[in-house]
Amino acid sequence: MDEFLLRAHHGLCLCFFQGKGYSGEFVKNMTEKKMALERNPPVRLTDQTDEICRACPNNRSGQCLSDEKAARYDREVLARCGLTPGEVLPYRELEARVLETILIPGHREEICGDCQWTALCRWKGETP
Repeated sequence: MDEFLLRAHHGLCLCFFQGKGYSGEFVKNMTEKKMALERNPPVRLTDQTDEICRACPNNRSGQCLSDEKAARYDREVLARCGLTPGEVLPYRELEARVLETILIPGHREEICGDCQWTALCRWKGETP
């Protein structure tokens, strides 16, 4: 199975995706990518645009218009999960690390609380 290129912070986004997003094209792409990841392929972590970003309206020729913010989210997820850009691991392992080190202890808001989608990403016990 081929590696799936995935921004580290998308490990958080995927936990909360509800079929809402920037555009119909983005939602369709995100839905397809989430379904593919449920088969637990190897993911290569990146702090650059990835397969999910491909259909995002903020992606301009491979450069995110919100790159500073997205890169900060990536750095935080990588550091808290003990991972590095370029590392390859099964998707379920990434998902487990995100749950154990970020979501269950209640640290999501510290990482991406300033994201425009944060209202959709409440974890059990998080205040609205």
